[in-house]
Amino acid sequence: MKYLCLAYEEENKLNILSRSEWDLLRRETLAYVEELRNKGRMVSAEALQSTQTASTVRVRNGKVSITDGPFAETKEQLGGFFLIEARDLNEAIQVASRWPSARLGSIEVRPIEEALKENGRYRDAP
Repeated sequence: MKYLCLAYEEENKLNILSRSEWDLLRRETLAYVEELRNKGRMVSAEALQSTQTASTVRVRNGKVSITDGPFAETKEQLGGFFLIEARDLNEAIQVASRWPSARLGSIEVRPIEEALKENGRYRDAP
C-alpha cells in the first residue's frame, strides 16, 4: 500500500542551523532516501521551496482569489513529501520516524486513496 508522508518543518529552525549541522542533516536525508530506494520502498521524494514562494488559490462562487503564502499561519510549514510503499500503517510510521527532519518538525503519514469513492470523499473515514 502507498503512504504519503508530509514533512512539516519550521523554516526558522532550518535557517539557523550552522553549515555543518545543515550538511549533516542533508547527508542523513539523502542516505535515507537511497536506503529506501534500495529496499524498493521509495516511490518519490521532493522538497518544496520556501513558503515565501507559495500562492494559495481558492474559487468561491465562481471567483478566483489568490493569496501570497500558505493558507494558514503556523509554526511548521509543509517542507516536502515522500511517497512510500509499506505493508501497513505501522510500517509506514516506522519509515517516517526515521526521516531525519522528524527530529526538527513532524511527519504526517496518510494512506493513499486508490480511487475516488462513489459514495463521498471522506464518508468511510474512521
